[in-house]
Amino acid sequence: METGAPLPVKGHHVHQRHLDRLVMLSDGIFAIAITLSAIEIRPELKPGQSMWQAWSGPLTVYFLSFLLIGVIWIGHRRIVSHLRDIDGVGTAINLLLLSLVALMPVVIRFSLNDSTQDLGFVVYAVAIAVTFACMAVLWFHVAFIAHLAPDLEPQLARIWLLEMIAAPLIIGAMALYQMHLKPVALILTVAAVALWLSEGWMEHVRKRGH
Repeated sequence: METGAPLPVKGHHVHQRHLDRLVMLSDGIFAIAITLSAIEIRPELKPGQSMWQAWSGPLTVYFLSFLLIGVIWIGHRRIVSHLRDIDGVGTAINLLLLSLVALMPVVIRFSLNDSTQDLGFVVYAVAIAVTFACMAVLWFHVAFIAHLAPDLEPQLARIWLLEMIAAPLIIGAMALYQMHLKPVALILTVAAVALWLSEGWMEHVRKRGH
């Protein structure tokens, strides 16, 4: 059996290992958040309530949370699939994003236990909006500042950024509307619609260019 010096670990292998560990941690946090969101569903059948009334609210919040966390995971998967490496700043932003995702079960419990429902909805919407915004910051850093996705078409990278910015704007507008700040909510809604229209126009131009 031959023995000898081990092969050196090349730079690109180190970068890939860093990225792989980040993806593993991220997927684990997303899976735990979704699982704990289901555990937080504890419907109570109160006097005068039907079974549907007891279950409908908690299940609606859960499936909406599952959908939104799933959308964030899809966006995160799209980001990391185009990365060649991850730097320290990108790692820090990703950890912040994961901390927000991990908080989602707590936000859901608060929303379900809030007697007025208004404050619970505001906290829920703000948590989702901040999480989407953090993902947009992550993409902005890795794609436009650190240039860690050099193989991606720049026009497509800008389109994805517009998508990520529009999402927290419209969710934040919902929270502001619930807080009776309708003028500010309207401004955010108009801004989100403008971003979506810009994104559609850029996508149209991009496809025509191909």
